[in-house]
Amino acid sequence: MKNRVQLIGRVGQDPEVKNLEGGKKVATITIATNDAYYKDNGDKVEQTEWHRVTAWGKTADIIEKYLTKGKEIAIEGKLTHRSYDDKNGEKRYVTDIVANEVLLLGK
Repeated sequence: MKNRVQLIGRVGQDPEVKNLEGGKKVATITIATNDAYYKDNGDKVEQTEWHRVTAWGKTADIIEKYLTKGKEIAIEGKLTHRSYDDKNGEKRYVTDIVANEVLLLGK
């Protein structure tokens, strides 16, 4: 068994890139994926899901250099979960995809 996620979608915003101590780089993007199905009465229903994607190192370099809002991409990575306490002391939960591969699609 392996924790593996593959998505094809469009970048929802320009990447947020941070340079950390020790020369590490991290990039964060959101990806929109679309799905459609038909109800029994024939009505088409379209759904958009948003995914938060984080990338480190060379993958973050690629994201910083080539990705902008609206670009179609494929990513592969692993699903991660974390929690934190917000400024009001409430526990928040976040699901991220940590990307290890990014493929630029389209033009």
